[in-house]
Amino acid sequence: MDAISFLAAPFVAGLVLAGILAYLGLHIVERGVIFVDLAIAQVAALGATVGILFGLDFHSPATYWWSLGFTLLAALVVTGTRSKNPQIPQEAFIGIVYIVSAALAILIMSKAPQGSEHLKDMLVGNILTVDWPEVVKTGLLYAVIGLFHWIFRKKLMLISLNPEQAQAERLNLRLWDLFFYISFGFVVTSAVDIAGVFLVFSYLVIPSVCAMLFAEKTSARLTLGWIIGTLVSVVGVAMSYLIDLPTGATIVVTFGVCLIICILLKQLFFSAK
Repeated sequence: MDAISFLAAPFVAGLVLAGILAYLGLHIVERGVIFVDLAIAQVAALGATVGILFGLDFHSPATYWWSLGFTLLAALVVTGTRSKNPQIPQEAFIGIVYIVSAALAILIMSKAPQGSEHLKDMLVGNILTVDWPEVVKTGLLYAVIGLFHWIFRKKLMLISLNPEQAQAERLNLRLWDLFFYISFGFVVTSAVDIAGVFLVFSYLVIPSVCAMLFAEKTSARLTLGWIIGTLVSVVGVAMSYLIDLPTGATIVVTFGVCLIICILLKQLFFSAK
């Protein structure tokens, strides 16, 4: 019973993360900008490190606002890199954002007290330490973001799945991209605070990739992504507790194993004849 009580909040936090990130990951994979989530998550972490440099606690509300401010700036930058006829792929700009923000975070951490510990928290997080107030607060925020995406689901999905048709229907791609990445930034900022950069990337990309191996329809991919994210959360948190391993890294590795299993199942049982 003590173990169940201890793991309850991290388990629910994993479900909350899986619910919103698997959905947003579907958009990211369909857009073909796989590393945008990693880049924006890293920028969110960079904002937190700036807060730490000014003497703030890593998980304090003030640090969150630093992180969110940097994230929204990154959303503007990413939106601005999209072009109708780009001479340079958008992924190149996204990669530059990631590597520069990661290097800056390392430089800042080198000057901060307990910098190596904060760097570890930033990258792999520690979802086991999450408490119920944080789970509730994050769940409410994600519910608002989810409602926004539900209301404007047709426009947002069309831009992700078929930007050419969206242009033909005279949708403002830059404006709706900005709305998407701002909502994405709110989600990622909170997720990085709970789970770290690596785990956020895994929740966003791996369930969607696994789902795309077996399903064609968007609704089926989303459902399968949610199922995979939930199962991996349960297994990862449990393994982390039982073997006494870092939780974030354990869940990331569990996602990797899940992807390998899905690829093997696809090859063995679902390959086209």
